[in-house]
Amino acid sequence: MDPLTYYSRKEIKEQIVFNSQNREVSAMLGLNKFGKRPDTIQFDNDVLEMVKRGATSFHLSEEHWRNPLELKPGMSKKDLDNLRKGWDLVLDIDSPDLEDSKIIAHYLIEAIKFHDIKHISVKYSGNKGFHIAIPFKAFPSKVNDMETINLFPDGPKVIAEYLVSMIEPPLVAHHGESFREKIEIDTVLISNRHMFRAAYSLHEKSGLASIPIDVDGALKFDKETAKPENVKGNVRFLDDTETEQGEAASLITQAFDWHSKKTHRKEAYEELPQTKNKEYDELTEAIPEDYFPPDIKKGLAGVEDGRKRFLFILINFLKCTGWGIKELEARIWEWNKALNQPLKDGYVMSQLHWHRMNKKKVLPPNYANKAYYADMGLLPEENITRKFKNPVNYAIVMFKVRKPKKKKKKEKK
Repeated sequence: MDPLTYYSRKEIKEQIVFNSQNREVSAMLGLNKFGKRPDTIQFDNDVLEMVKRGATSFHLSEEHWRNPLELKPGMSKKDLDNLRKGWDLVLDIDSPDLEDSKIIAHYLIEAIKFHDIKHISVKYSGNKGFHIAIPFKAFPSKVNDMETINLFPDGPKVIAEYLVSMIEPPLVAHHGESFREKIEIDTVLISNRHMFRAAYSLHEKSGLASIPIDVDGALKFDKETAKPENVKGNVRFLDDTETEQGEAASLITQAFDWHSKKTHRKEAYEELPQTKNKEYDELTEAIPEDYFPPDIKKGLAGVEDGRKRFLFILINFLKCTGWGIKELEARIWEWNKALNQPLKDGYVMSQLHWHRMNKKKVLPPNYANKAYYADMGLLPEENITRKFKNPVNYAIVMFKVRKPKKKKKKEKK
């Protein structure tokens, strides 16, 4: 099907117009040749006029702009921030093999769901990959006192790196060491005015359309459905109508916490190494609750706000203090059942399932992370936070210092 016939379809034009609002648009004129920038699409007829002038596909900015036509090369960050009105997270998975991309996309989607995000957009790229997206509306207005609207491109980069760090261990464990090199999410390309292929846009190399798919349909995706003659054009991409404001707060907060520790205290988010942390490899038994810090004890007694955040803290805390998976899960269910408003069983199960897959031990957030202990009313007294950066450090030290010493048997004379 030639481009003019395909793009003349009413539903295809409407979908492209829908996603083009408040975005910079650029048309591709055949293979590897872009049209003018900036450009915009506002009406159905704009799509046809561009196709008549040689457009074969349409590409959109991840950023939303107050007036895209005011964009120009070499703008300062301040000017870009003033013009920007939002941004979407768009992860571009483009491995050399489509079957590998399916698996990677599946794991990334599961990692995003792990953070209790319900509205995820997924589409086939048109060639060998997928685009996984979360609308700007899903993010909180601030992250660690920073305006989220100005966290571009750093925000998407940090989130992408964080998600890759989450999926790499289970991917390698279940699909082989080769997958370590196959996870292709090029964060270097995430930059100001970065673009992605518009939904329902054709791909010049394959001749297929970049179509939205069901969030759980990556593993079963069939390229036949992307042939222009088979495209229905009835599913919107990045439609935030039902998205809850701030539903991705956990994802972006934990991503920046991970990034901070990776940058300044790299060992805190690596598998706890024996050579650097003798205190961890000396743990031959689970640390009893008597030795837990006040914040963990208080959270175990019940929390009203921040139940999901405390669950995240608690699972990582128990893993790092020697608790086996069976004992850990039993304690988590006991804690949840005792809450005035327990978390849904499905949510708890998904968190535990992820940790069963991922054996890596990761410290819970440090006390300095305001989004956790302080905001939940769990931050211990200053004499504790001055001595210990993390609840795990406290538990290990108290366990070593205070646990009863085994009496040595007297030698017979």
